[in-house]
Amino acid sequence: DDGSSDRTVAVAQELGVHHIVRLAGNRGLATAFAAGIRHAVARGADIVVNTDGDNQYFGGDIPRLVEPILNGSADMVVGCRPIAGHQEFGLLKKALQLIGSWVVRRISRTRVRDAASGFRAFSRQACVRLFVHSRFSYCLETLIQAGNSGLRVESLDIRVNPKTRESRLYRNMPEYVGRQVSTLISMALLYRPFEFFVALAAPLFIAALALGIRYM
Repeated sequence: DDGSSDRTVAVAQELGVHHIVRLAGNRGLATAFAAGIRHAVARGADIVVNTDGDNQYFGGDIPRLVEPILNGSADMVVGCRPIAGHQEFGLLKKALQLIGSWVVRRISRTRVRDAASGFRAFSRQACVRLFVHSRFSYCLETLIQAGNSGLRVESLDIRVNPKTRESRLYRNMPEYVGRQVSTLISMALLYRPFEFFVALAAPLFIAALALGIRYM
């Protein structure tokens, strides 16, 4: 409960939820995610499954999501939505999701097709090793960390539910894109600094080389 103003806690108690973590005021999705992970690990959880509060992911796919961890082939599993065929995604959102996931695959050295998916399963080892710096969203950051720290990351296709409400994580698409780009740049600087600065310097180097060859 990230300082919510609705009946989040009351509904959870009515449904028999055993553990409720309450934060003092709205701290952001990434902070709430990290608090949930710490709470689960402290109570001896072997596997942690995370899903979004807007009910977009089909809960019946949880057994499939945890199977690679149970059989020892993965430390982290990401449930991938059908981006290209998603009926509730507009063309712009589909394009941004596909491009963003491609960039994350390059930085994280994984093959996850839906980097922004919040439907994930983590082994206890993954929970202990991952650390979230951002306050906005954990999705890209934990995926890049996992891929660059030797954790085994798998992905599988999952089903989605019809949308019941708009996202409360961001007000509009430009804000969401700006925050995600900021996270990508931070992670690239942290985990792939050589490639990042080479990419920045390459255009200037090529231009200078062209001028130098001309004068020579």
